[in-house]
Amino acid sequence: MSELFAHMPTASTLAELIRSREVSPLEVLNDTAERIEARNPQVNAVVWSDIEEARRRAIVIEERLVRADDEAEPAFLGVPLPIKDLTEVKGWPATYGSNAVSDAPKEESELVVEALERSGVLLFGRTNAPEFGPIPVTENSRYGVTRNPWDLSLTPGGSSGGAAAAVAAGMFTIAHGNDGGGSIRIPASCCGLVGLKVARGRIPSRNFSWEGGSVEGVLCRDVTDAARMLDALAGPDPLQWYNAPPPEIPFVSALTMEPKPLRVAMVTTAPFGLSVDAECLRAVAITAETLESFGHIITPTELPNVDDFLAPFLNVVNTGLAGYREVDWSRTESHIQRNREAALAVSSLSYVQSVADLQRWSRGFVAQWGSEFDILLTPTMSILPPRAGAVLEELSASGEMSSSSLTVLQMAVFTAAFNMTGQPAISLPVHVTDTGVPVGAQLVSKPWDELGLLAVAAQLEDALAWPARPLPSF
Repeated sequence: MSELFAHMPTASTLAELIRSREVSPLEVLNDTAERIEARNPQVNAVVWSDIEEARRRAIVIEERLVRADDEAEPAFLGVPLPIKDLTEVKGWPATYGSNAVSDAPKEESELVVEALERSGVLLFGRTNAPEFGPIPVTENSRYGVTRNPWDLSLTPGGSSGGAAAAVAAGMFTIAHGNDGGGSIRIPASCCGLVGLKVARGRIPSRNFSWEGGSVEGVLCRDVTDAARMLDALAGPDPLQWYNAPPPEIPFVSALTMEPKPLRVAMVTTAPFGLSVDAECLRAVAITAETLESFGHIITPTELPNVDDFLAPFLNVVNTGLAGYREVDWSRTESHIQRNREAALAVSSLSYVQSVADLQRWSRGFVAQWGSEFDILLTPTMSILPPRAGAVLEELSASGEMSSSSLTVLQMAVFTAAFNMTGQPAISLPVHVTDTGVPVGAQLVSKPWDELGLLAVAAQLEDALAWPARPLPSF
């Protein structure tokens, strides 16, 4: 394998190497392809790629660089980036991790893909996802199980687990993902990455999946990449029904902000009587101790009431299957068929009631930010990454009318609520167990406050230096 990147850089660093002509886009692409060939068989993160198409794109970028005015070039010019298999790219197949969908090329790209192209990235490859994406692991009957590069016996999380595994394994510096109940934050925690869930309406989409609770984003190595990519992807979009208010300054400005002392509410107990693993609590403690060293005020609390959240949230999630077209539902996995049956059993009046219930619940929930505290600190998950393949086995054996299982609940109990409130939240790689498994902590800010969230995340990154961890060896 090429020694071009013996230590995997961040996407921003790689973009600078390309911009300064120290490496060419074609060299970077070929190295990426070599890394995929060497590492993907063990983790099963990348499920489709077209190297010849990507090489043509790389040559176009090289020609562009010859004529380039560096100041005018996009932030991530030439950086390879894969797209999650739940998101459409014009001319590429998108099977949504399902045997029930053909691999015919799609006729239109999702808006986030168009924005990624404007950011300069070199689109290359598709990453694995669970069928249609409603579970927090990455395993399906079409492509199989994706594994965690830090421990191949474990899951990388989901539903953006293929993206996270591809970055953590060193195949890519950054990868596209989306988050409807923790699907960026959970894989970020499992794989030792930074995973930002943006505010509702921040990144334009052709439809508001899960009532706008499902949002687009990336899995990356540091807060700089998260902030710079958010600047590249954020709206507003005049054709979209709802947009988050634009920031007063670029999101990358957060990297040099010095947050005033904040009231941080620290959660160490889980709803529904679930226990929290000691390593997950250690991640919270490390984060709290570091925040306190910067002058922030830490106050123990419990996660605000989520008892009234779960049932209406599942109604919204199940009906999200309506967004997928040209599906032979008889060929889907058993848990997806149960989800669809549950969705079909919900009347239009009951669905609207669920949405209204979530809106009323959300108002009281979100009102605590700014009144009782400024930022919430929680574990990202209540458990360590479970065994790869275990969740799909649980769901396949289940007779329940949903995709829920105890493990699913344990993985998403701290993340899903914030998709419905629409608040920005981020998982940060603050801890590693003695056996080498990453463990994240989650920060949640007030509505639309990605700037403040990124500023605190940058403080933590400066103190804890997580990008310095070497790539896994396997």
